[in-house]
Amino acid sequence: MLNKLSKKIGFTETEITVILFLAGTFLLGFIYKEFFKDSYETEYRDFDYSKDDSLFSYYSNLDPESNPEDSLLNTNLKIKQKVLELSETPTYTKKDISSLAEKSININTAGIKELTMLPGIGEKTAEKIIMLRTERGKFKKIEEIMDVKGIGEAKFSNIKKYLYVD
Repeated sequence: MLNKLSKKIGFTETEITVILFLAGTFLLGFIYKEFFKDSYETEYRDFDYSKDDSLFSYYSNLDPESNPEDSLLNTNLKIKQKVLELSETPTYTKKDISSLAEKSININTAGIKELTMLPGIGEKTAEKIIMLRTERGKFKKIEEIMDVKGIGEAKFSNIKKYLYVD
């Protein structure tokens, strides 16, 4: 019977068996849910966030310099700065990689300043590169830079055109 049906529809016998199994399972689940399972209504819960909203409004409208005596506010700001590692005066500078030419940085002699010019490389990663170079000696291939924690294949593919070894 499955053989005739498979020839008519164009499916293999295995595909028809799987489809029939899924249809039967769906039908049994529907029958169970509609006729045998007790229906119940979900409980509606009403949450009142007005207290939290008022606290949020209070603390977001406060200027810490206007009330330096508020120790709770100052403590919270210090915690936020420490957690987010914010400096007192945040400065964000976009890297100018247009000045980099292909094969312009020798990773065996480059310092932190040259390495931080690479896209995606900050001071910490540049320090890690120099530490690895100091521990192992000179890089033999530019691919060895991927041994530095924080430099994976994606970051390496962005910077490899600027690197060379001597």
